[in-house]
Amino acid sequence: MPGRPPLAAVAVLDDFAAAARASADWSGLPVTVFRDHLSGEDALAERLAGFDALVLIRERTALPRRLIERLPALRLVVTTGMSNRTLDMEACAARGIPVLGTASLPTPTVEMTWALILSLARRVPWEDAALREGRWHTGTGRSLSGAVLGVLGLGKLGRQVAALGRAFGMEVIAWSPNLTAEGAAEAGARRVEKEALFRAADVVTLHLVLGPRSRGVVGAAELAAMKPGALLVNTARAGLVDQEALLAALRSGHLGGAAIDVHDPEPMPPGHPLLSAPRTILTPHLGYATAENHRLYFEGAVEALRAWNAGVSLPRPLATP
Repeated sequence: MPGRPPLAAVAVLDDFAAAARASADWSGLPVTVFRDHLSGEDALAERLAGFDALVLIRERTALPRRLIERLPALRLVVTTGMSNRTLDMEACAARGIPVLGTASLPTPTVEMTWALILSLARRVPWEDAALREGRWHTGTGRSLSGAVLGVLGLGKLGRQVAALGRAFGMEVIAWSPNLTAEGAAEAGARRVEKEALFRAADVVTLHLVLGPRSRGVVGAAELAAMKPGALLVNTARAGLVDQEALLAALRSGHLGGAAIDVHDPEPMPPGHPLLSAPRTILTPHLGYATAENHRLYFEGAVEALRAWNAGVSLPRPLATP
């Protein structure tokens, strides 16, 4: 669009790890990077009022219609990746605000899932802590070979997780609302009903998209159906699991352990009940956070901002739902 004014002020939000400036060349762009997380519509409206472009890191800060309406200077939004369920696309379209995405790697979340599965199974965090305290070999982990891996959600990520499960010698079973027996077989898994998956699996890993149908898909009944000592891993979305039911299953000793990379809210506040829950590994939503992904995110964001300023076609527009 020739003749559009260049951007006067760009905000990069929620850069907790100081990755933005380290991952791309922002020279010549009027960029302010915020490393903290700010919540609350009023506080965000005040902070962002003077910016005409925002760079969102995944879904760390939501951009709903009410907030968009309070940002009169806003002319462009860039979100890392090619989807953002906390961004009101229709409100942006109504204002004529383009929303652009960036490239993203699918493999980091798969790798993080397996880092958590292996850490739970072999008690890595607890043995590391004990060793540093002068205690030697305080417990015994479990083998994965011959165990049953239950995968909820056999999409792009779930299929890769399943493939690695087979490489470890695990039997892979899977369920999602629309999964067919043929689709599961193509991914090297066996399709079972949800209840059967929780009863049979030694490790359950979640890879469903969060939505009205999937919210709370793992509740008290599912956790109670799991084998005593079975393990649960969630690198998808916190809302898939009923938190109170998870806490009860951990405190009772029925659940062998849970590794959780996604939380509600994020960042997790001090005093969050999961922080004191037994047999848990908690990580700060690291699934997608690798140096390689950060380069794709922020080089893509810089490309989009420079394209705007140059008046050329904008790369990777997101479709309005």
